[in-house]
Amino acid sequence: MQLDSSLASHAVASPNHGERLDPVSPALLILHYTGMPDGALALARLSDPASQVSCHYLVDEDGRIVQMVPETRRAWHAGQASWEGMADINSRSIGIEIVNPGHEWGYRDFPAVQMTAVKALCRDIVSRHAIRPYHVLGHSDIAPLRKTDPGERFDWAGLAGEGVGLHVEPAAIQGGRFFSAGEAGQPIEALQAMFSLYGYGIEVNGIYDTLTEAVVTAFQRHFRQARVDGVCDASTIETLRSLILAKQAMM
Repeated sequence: MQLDSSLASHAVASPNHGERLDPVSPALLILHYTGMPDGALALARLSDPASQVSCHYLVDEDGRIVQMVPETRRAWHAGQASWEGMADINSRSIGIEIVNPGHEWGYRDFPAVQMTAVKALCRDIVSRHAIRPYHVLGHSDIAPLRKTDPGERFDWAGLAGEGVGLHVEPAAIQGGRFFSAGEAGQPIEALQAMFSLYGYGIEVNGIYDTLTEAVVTAFQRHFRQARVDGVCDASTIETLRSLILAKQAMM
């Protein structure tokens, strides 16, 4: 396999890929954690035809970057997911798996050397494919009911500081009105409309249902990491409002 990025140290070919159903250049960059006890197990799974999963790149904890699927191909990393009304995320994205045990196996901070490699690889990819900052996302953003990665320990702010991804300073956490599971009414409908406007796949039905709680939780993992509880407080809403304005200014 020819390496697409000069930052990759070598290739380990995964058989788990196919033709992109949307032939245009990838518009999204999706970041994952491996969620397995170690990198060797993750590499084995991502290259096992029985697993039916893969990624374009794997970034180990020591900073080594392995390419597993050519960027021209549709790697099977996103699963059932959506963003901005797009459903076939695999055809429209490049996927990076970052070695970390994840919430199930002892979630921990991402080592500095690993984050340095992730930032460099992301810069390279978004530059070559002209991927917009608001299209750099976590797996939990596009599949909030199923996924939690790369999670609240991932340095999204540092990544944005390198010119990759959209970030605003999270609003301070304080008291005041909040919304949580089971509530219903026009304010919930307005809240859901805001999340949909930013890109989340959420039904605007006026009910703070399971999906709404999952979307709020995913949003907090990415953009308001100080407290991840699925409760939409004033800090979450204000941070969301700032992000929408920042995104609209770039469009």
